Amino acid sequence: MEADGVDVPASVLKATDRHGQGHDEPCRVCGARTCHPFQTVGGTAYWRCETCEAVLVERSKLPTGTEERAHYLTHQNDPQDPGYRRFLSRLADPLKERLEPASRGLDYGCGPGPGLAEMLREDGHSVAAYDPFFAPDRGMLAERYDFIVCSEVVEHFHEPAREFALFDRLLKPGGWLGLMTCFRTEDSRFANWHYRRDPTHVVFYREETLRYLAALFGWSCEIPRKDVALMRKAF
Repeated sequence: MEADGVDVPASVLKATDRHGQGHDEPCRVCGARTCHPFQTVGGTAYWRCETCEAVLVERSKLPTGTEERAHYLTHQNDPQDPGYRRFLSRLADPLKERLEPASRGLDYGCGPGPGLAEMLREDGHSVAAYDPFFAPDRGMLAERYDFIVCSEVVEHFHEPAREFALFDRLLKPGGWLGLMTCFRTEDSRFANWHYRRDPTHVVFYREETLRYLAALFGWSCEIPRKDVALMRKAF
């Protein structure tokens, strides 16, 4: 999953110049040239950025769009399922506490069943939905929003820096970006980690990764609960 034709801000590109020459290809998350071999699992090599602490799948193993869509169709995410709604509430609840009434938002990467958008609409917000496979109206990316939500999406980004640059463009000043993704923990657990085994998960973040990335864009960053980050664009 990737954003095309989005310029990465100079603040991200300059990160490349501030650090050493660890690898010819800069980190796809923060732009720093400090990516080094991390682990090889089942024939797939993973690289770790020493600057932002992201771990990335080697570029040659990124899935095709056809492979991604086929895998997403195996997910059972019914917007009316109570268990699924409880899961989504981990992101929705702390975000709703911070939103102004009747805010306008975007569920980015909503999948075939935009449950998070539905929950936020029930709370009085106006929410558009975009997904490159299931709701591919790129007109939604020509608007500006009070908030953007991404639940279990950012780990699929092939070019995270470009996606986050897109978010910066889409958010109004003071707008919120709400993310939920499983944070990477100890290196020793990575090979057997269930999250790594999903073939469409190609980038893995730590809390420190998201705080570093937010700082590059001049956003604030809160971690209100495990695996949830709330970032705010400056006014």
